[in-house]
Amino acid sequence: MRDAFLLDPDIVFLNHGSFGACPAEVFETYQRWQRELERNPVEFLGRRSAGLLHNARERLAALLGARAADLVFVPNATTGVNIVARSLQLQPGDEVLATDHEYGACDATWQRACQEAGAHYRRVAIPLPYDAQAWADQVMNAVGPRTRAIFASHITSTTALIFPVAELCGRARQAGIATLIDGAHAPGHVAVDLRSIGADFYTGNCHKWLCAPKGSAFLHVRPERQAAIDATVVSWGYVAEGTGGGHTGFDAYTGVTPLERRLQWQGTRDIAAYLAVSAAIDFQARHDWPSWQARCHALACETLHRMRGRNGLPPAAPDSAYGQMVTMPVSATDGEALRRWLFEQHRIEVPVTMHGGAVFVRLSVQVYNSQADLDALIHALAEAGV
Repeated sequence: MRDAFLLDPDIVFLNHGSFGACPAEVFETYQRWQRELERNPVEFLGRRSAGLLHNARERLAALLGARAADLVFVPNATTGVNIVARSLQLQPGDEVLATDHEYGACDATWQRACQEAGAHYRRVAIPLPYDAQAWADQVMNAVGPRTRAIFASHITSTTALIFPVAELCGRARQAGIATLIDGAHAPGHVAVDLRSIGADFYTGNCHKWLCAPKGSAFLHVRPERQAAIDATVVSWGYVAEGTGGGHTGFDAYTGVTPLERRLQWQGTRDIAAYLAVSAAIDFQARHDWPSWQARCHALACETLHRMRGRNGLPPAAPDSAYGQMVTMPVSATDGEALRRWLFEQHRIEVPVTMHGGAVFVRLSVQVYNSQADLDALIHALAEAGV
């Protein structure tokens, strides 16, 4: 499968989790859409784009167990988090609850939104080793009388843990608390059924584990929450239908939802990455992706145990808490120096993270990785003495 991707053959690429990697044939589809746009930008953006985006959302919704009417494309999951954080209309004294495993950029989003509203952003400590059975209790036990929303990752970035978000969302709904799930690492990595998860808001990337082009992601909003969602950019979607002067993209498809009107139409943009999501879905379907996911999970966990057998450090979680991405504890004290050394001396692209004072090598195993890639990492870490 390595030849199916555009990755530099001189690099041991074990960092799919950061930005993903796009198969060559999917990237070609992406460029084909860009060229088609440039043949007649007015035709493409002004008259065809709404219908094309609708078809792309239908394909993505079918994969995610959702309705296309409840989905909009966004450039990345961080944008999705920002849209929800800006739309909640927090009041002074309100609280947003999260865990201490959340992505730093999204922590910053909530801190800013809460600061501006006079609300509080509070993070619940989820200790390591991680216990999935206790996780929902740990979060819900921290709920207070002013908790308005709960924010949690489906798969964490720093620690690579899979959180049982469906249980949390169900319990939060019973308590009248809104939920936003950050699924940046989930689509294409683990099975995602948005109906079963039941989050009020769920945002996820397509350009990571789904292997779509960079800048393709989505925000899913339950129907009863959609009227309260506002775009971060006010544009033609806030103008009455039919008064856009032919430049809003609505000419070709009249069934545009209010949610799509507000969030999808925010000035001129290149929508080719969104339209290529279908090609990424087709690519994975043709290659029996669940079998590859199982193989990659097994290789990742095997490598984790090899590392543990060498340095004796306990794992942060059981194998069942991981997908294709695992965190391997190491004895290094300067994670950034180790990351640079691995790349500069061994051409190994892999992140080194820190949580709770512990340092981890966050290993991603994707279909293009071989046993030789994993051996190279183990040997390099042995050389580093960690």
